Amino acid sequence: MSSGVVFVGSEIQSYRDLGVWQKSLALSVACYSLTKEFPRDEMYGMTSQVRRASVSIAANITEGYGREHTKSFVQILRIAQGSLKELETHLILAGQVDLVVPARVAPILSSADEIGRMLRSLIRRLQSKMSDAD
Repeated sequence: MSSGVVFVGSEIQSYRDLGVWQKSLALSVACYSLTKEFPRDEMYGMTSQVRRASVSIAANITEGYGREHTKSFVQILRIAQGSLKELETHLILAGQVDLVVPARVAPILSSADEIGRMLRSLIRRLQSKMSDAD
């Protein structure tokens, strides 16, 4: 792997090989599909917010991967975690204010929870590798 980030014994050749990136991209696709159901008058409100936050997760993983140092990657993965929490809040609110049936939001929130666990695990692994390098 380039960028100073090392995954020992893994087949990671690109950010596209990261499971967390793949799941984040799928989450964005699900969010785009869900927001098609939102009222048209929400196009510049909640629809835009949900889409922007969902895309930000995968985009931040990509950006972090491209950084020169593992420490920078970890920092940007934390930003991705923030975008994930922002997305979760938008989705919960969308269900509560009847923009969408809450049952439609549940599987997306479940996926978001899984991605959150994956991000935390990746951060811990990277931090461990940084500590081992000291």
